[in-house]
Amino acid sequence: MFTRRLTIFNLFGFPVRVDLTWIVIAVLVVWSLSAGLFPRLYPDLSRGTYFLMGVLGALGLFISIILHEFAHSRVAHSRGMPMKGITLFIFGGVAEMTDEPEDPETEFRMAVAGPLASIAIAACCFGIERLGLYLDWPETATGIFRYLWWINLILVAFNAVPAFPLDGGRILRSILWKTKGSLKKATRTASSIGSGFGVLLMIVGGISFITGNFIGGIWWVIIGMFLRGAARMSYQQLLVRRALEGETTGRFMKSDPVTVSPDVTIDEFVNDYVYKHHYKLFPVVEDSRLAGCIHTRDIRDIPKEEWPLKKVGDLAQKCTDVNSIGADQDATKALAKMRKNDVSRLMVLEGGRLVGVITLKDLLEFLSLKVELEED
Repeated sequence: MFTRRLTIFNLFGFPVRVDLTWIVIAVLVVWSLSAGLFPRLYPDLSRGTYFLMGVLGALGLFISIILHEFAHSRVAHSRGMPMKGITLFIFGGVAEMTDEPEDPETEFRMAVAGPLASIAIAACCFGIERLGLYLDWPETATGIFRYLWWINLILVAFNAVPAFPLDGGRILRSILWKTKGSLKKATRTASSIGSGFGVLLMIVGGISFITGNFIGGIWWVIIGMFLRGAARMSYQQLLVRRALEGETTGRFMKSDPVTVSPDVTIDEFVNDYVYKHHYKLFPVVEDSRLAGCIHTRDIRDIPKEEWPLKKVGDLAQKCTDVNSIGADQDATKALAKMRKNDVSRLMVLEGGRLVGVITLKDLLEFLSLKVELEED
């Protein structure tokens, strides 16, 4: 879902990150407020005033989104669910969970926390606007708070739609989970509704585009595509978790991996190992001891004429947490690590000793067979 992220601060122990795609929506919100909404509601102000109102309004919106996601995270944390933090990205924000809730009650409490927080924010902003009007504040100040209580109520209404993965969809999933007794079936139903809602938004966007609302139509289509993709991906991720649940990396590893000696030259390594086996990462072993790892990117900057002169041992790096995993670790952690670090192989270690290699291909083949044989 995310590209590159930057941690901007910590909120009571929860890291708040910004995805680079967030810059797009930030610029768009400032532009739409300073060039559209505020000039229409408050005419005859200066261009600089509109721009300042747009910046402050956008800042208030993103603070509202952070508090909305913080409410999700706080409730989840209080129910024993580990959280990776909060990330702002192009379509708003998300509280990143490491796993699914353990029971329907946790799902329900976590889902309703966000909308309740947005309602509270809207109420506070409404109260501040009323106070500002009573004290005769400038309309530039009261206008920003009017926008904030209005936009927070819109967020509540949009999130209340029972389409997974929106908050309303999670509430629906918790109810279906409670009544059906199956998280998988509940997720499948809620995700189907979410996918259908995404298609509906795409149709609305198409109609808006045809009727002349070009920018609005494009955004409805993009949001619809995102919701449809997120709904389908959420169900697929659940299937993956359930299929690999309880399985350790030791079950999938190859116990006789291809290893390379530190005395092999780079020229030999490329021709006899990389081009032969088509791997990017190799364990470097000397006297049955893991000496490190070497990746194809480690040799990219070395001139080809120097390949016969340099040896693998000169370039081998220590096998880090990025490219290794314990033999007793859950297979879902191996898959998550591969996806996070964009690698297809992990060294499997036991007491610091190389015992095998686990590959993305082996995990995916197992998943495919298990889903095919056990699909209900």
